[in-house]
Amino acid sequence: MLTGKFLLGRGRDELTENEAMILENSVHDVKTMPGRFRLVRAGEPVETSTLLLEGFICRYMDDRDGLRQLVAVHVPGDFVDLHAFPMKRLDHDVATLGPVKVALFEHATLQTITENHPHLTRMLWFSTLLDAAQHREWIFRIGRLGAEGRIAHLFCEIYTRLQMVGLASDGRFTLPMTQPDLAEACGITGVHVNRVLRMLRERNLLTFKANAGHIIDFPALAKIGEFVPDYLYGKAETESGASHDR
Repeated sequence: MLTGKFLLGRGRDELTENEAMILENSVHDVKTMPGRFRLVRAGEPVETSTLLLEGFICRYMDDRDGLRQLVAVHVPGDFVDLHAFPMKRLDHDVATLGPVKVALFEHATLQTITENHPHLTRMLWFSTLLDAAQHREWIFRIGRLGAEGRIAHLFCEIYTRLQMVGLASDGRFTLPMTQPDLAEACGITGVHVNRVLRMLRERNLLTFKANAGHIIDFPALAKIGEFVPDYLYGKAETESGASHDR
């Protein structure tokens, strides 16, 4: 199924077979796009919402000097811009990090779902609430952690989310983010990112090179990043362990 990763590990089992088929049959189009491609420009009218099937997408904002701040990174199974359905435009840009495959849902079709399928509507709403929970955690990460903690937290989160949809295991994962991308996600300089990655590698906690990541000691990395996975609302136990206090 094209939509099989939607809410996988985070409530997919609450969808009935009929609801899953309704969602699947609501796909208007499937597209592949290259890396570093802008899908949505801030302020422009939006008439479809995007479910990420393969690859990675980011949401970002530019300052007046054109410097970019990443405000979200999406993994397969994420609805990237479902909030555009009621809002009709976005206040940020959306772009691919590497090559992607996406499924598009027309807003007219989503409106039909909201009018006729209340439980499926609540699950779509739950998906947007997960986005909001992740945004709050990103604010905490950038506002309260140092550079080392920000990098550690980001990698712990992305690994856990990939693990939920079956795309990471044994500490290994793929992520097409450059050091400048990591800097833009963590609010630090590229030079600082390089320094932190080297330090984490020398401490035998994490390696990341040529889009290939390996978390060698997840508990230790999570401690540095004060990473507590509760905000991801996972349904199944993951390698990140059970919820606990920060």
